[in-house]
Amino acid sequence: MNLGPMEIILILLIVLLLFGAKKLPELARGIGQAAREFRKGIQEEEKKEEPKA
Repeated sequence: MNLGPMEIILILLIVLLLFGAKKLPELARGIGQAAREFRKGIQEEEKKEEPKA
């Protein structure tokens, strides 16, 4: 599914209306932290699964 610029703008406007301008930085910060934790967890799992020579 490809999103064009108009679709992305529409989604951002809906998010802005739902959460308000004051909540957006908190929301973005939370998403960033969740993504970092997810990547960290994946890296730890990959280290556990590596065969030891």
